[in-house]
Amino acid sequence: MKKIVKFGGSSLASAEQFKKVGNIINADASRVYVVPSAPGKRFSEDTKVTDMLLHLYETAKEGKDLTEELAAIKARYDEIITGLELKDFSLDEDFAIIKKTLEEEPLVDYAASRGEFLNGKIMAAYLGVQFIDAADVIFFNSEGNLNDYKTNKTLSEQLKKYDRAVIPGFYGMGKDGKVKTFSRGGSDVTGSIVARACKADVYENWTDVSGFLVADPRIVDNPKAIKYITYRELRELSYMGASVLHEDAIFPVRRAGIPINIRNTNAPEDEGTWIVESTCQKQDYVVTGIAGKKDFCTIFITKAMMNAEIGFGRKVLQAFEENNISFEHMPSGIDTMTIVVHADEFIHKEQSVVSAIHRLAEPDSVEIESGLALVAVVGRGMKSASGTASKLFTALAAKGINIRMIDQGSSELNIIIGVKNSDFETAIKAIYDAFIVSK
Repeated sequence: MKKIVKFGGSSLASAEQFKKVGNIINADASRVYVVPSAPGKRFSEDTKVTDMLLHLYETAKEGKDLTEELAAIKARYDEIITGLELKDFSLDEDFAIIKKTLEEEPLVDYAASRGEFLNGKIMAAYLGVQFIDAADVIFFNSEGNLNDYKTNKTLSEQLKKYDRAVIPGFYGMGKDGKVKTFSRGGSDVTGSIVARACKADVYENWTDVSGFLVADPRIVDNPKAIKYITYRELRELSYMGASVLHEDAIFPVRRAGIPINIRNTNAPEDEGTWIVESTCQKQDYVVTGIAGKKDFCTIFITKAMMNAEIGFGRKVLQAFEENNISFEHMPSGIDTMTIVVHADEFIHKEQSVVSAIHRLAEPDSVEIESGLALVAVVGRGMKSASGTASKLFTALAAKGINIRMIDQGSSELNIIIGVKNSDFETAIKAIYDAFIVSK
């Protein structure tokens, strides 16, 4: 058995949290490779180290003195080092290098990545294992995307040299030879990449919650936990706002068939949530999860005999492509077509898009509406359960919520509805009550 363990920022925010992590790792000899994040918040008003580093970058870019800000960041790490009683360990030289590098060439990715880099060094010293700099084993191509082949080959070869090691998350090396980061939360992706490279049996992702919840606890009081969720269900929920795991972390382990176990550093006895390719485990509920986002726009296009015009849909979508806008959903009728897009991407280009639609597709009319929220109801059990849609619509009607859009995937894995922004929270509560509370 071989396990990869990734720990989030809240799990490594202080020496006390580090000790919990050390106990978790040492409690299971199969936990051989560790991927740490940068220190997170120690308390609600605290600042994450990555945010401190990003501010440091802004200061460096303005050509100002870095001494005071760098000292505050170093104090966070020194506090951890002192609390762990690492008497012969110091990051003085590393901070000197960081200062010199940012003064000579301030780069945002380099600054942001140092949180994980420094925390990885502390973790390796605390555990007494090898430190592997992610910049030596994770590579990006010229487009800024992961160089999958080179990364997997190099990382696999490097991991074979060490029975145990620490590989910091969130960053790697760009094609230009400079440090490149994933998007925020990217340590999840690093953990997934490491798991695939060493052909792990399990990828444990440790955070501050005991797995995925059916709904957002900021909207629903004490939502139920999800025991098992498939990669496909997770992809749907992550995309629609469920934020326990970075959505890109799914792909490397999915291809390798490696399950992910979301665990709680502060409650290690909890089994958490298992993310798997497929399972015969019985679900407690028809619905696996409910998630959503606000602030979408709809572009409603009408044209008589649209269904008989070959290429009409392509022409409409070309208008969005020309303006570098991706679409979310595209429900349609015989003479109507609706495009759903993110408001923040669309609003500044709306007239350009409308003009392009008229030029390319010659519709009868184009109407725009804003203030739409999308809610995704996801569950592999919906395929075999009759009356799911009826139950959903009845629950919303009972709360006086008007459904402005409906889109169901051909896999029957999800139903996405559009409601007014103002109805968003009420809609999620109503769906949760209908499928979970009133089961």
